[in-house]
Amino acid sequence: MKRPFSMTVIACTASAMIVGGCATPSGGVSDTGQGAMIGTAIGAATGALIGSKGANAGRGALIGAIGGALVGTAVGAYMEKQHQDFQKALADEIASGMIRVQKLPNDELLVGMTGETTFEVDSDQIKPGFYSTMDKIAAIVTKYGKTELAIAGHTDSTGSAGHNQMLSERRAGSVERYLGNGGVVANRMTSAGFGKDQPIASNASESGRRLNRRVDITIVPIRQDAG
Repeated sequence: MKRPFSMTVIACTASAMIVGGCATPSGGVSDTGQGAMIGTAIGAATGALIGSKGANAGRGALIGAIGGALVGTAVGAYMEKQHQDFQKALADEIASGMIRVQKLPNDELLVGMTGETTFEVDSDQIKPGFYSTMDKIAAIVTKYGKTELAIAGHTDSTGSAGHNQMLSERRAGSVERYLGNGGVVANRMTSAGFGKDQPIASNASESGRRLNRRVDITIVPIRQDAG
């Protein structure tokens, strides 16, 4: 279910967190430090946007469909167990750099996949060789159904802004559709594209551009007090 994200909120949060990034000898921020900071910022901001939708009939129906929201200390335990399952099921992909699984503030999780391993260049079709990985992700997020998923597509800086924006949207949509076909409840998912505007590394190098071509899934617990 595609809904607009607030680019301004996310950009401002990311910029604030980059200030505390990992400094290089030249006084700049390293690719690794910048990536960690921006990745955390985007995940946290996206999660906040999902959680701020407020009480409405759709959310009430969703909570009913998943058998009730998470309450109190159960949230942390639920998300930690999910994190452990991701680490175990995706161990090979994590080790090879195909997937990154990161804890975020507020008991949220980030599951990130590189465009290089997920899609062909300039394509929004998921590679058949990546289906098994997508199936693992779908199985885990289906098992842990008391969450919402914000799926964000990103590109590097090559090509026009308009082309990159549309490509990032289509890639996020492809991941959303695949997960939906894998059994994930459609109302749990939100997808959007950010084009080249949210890099996690420098676009000045091919290694940095490779990191920036990605789709990130932020997994947010559905709390009893979320609205």
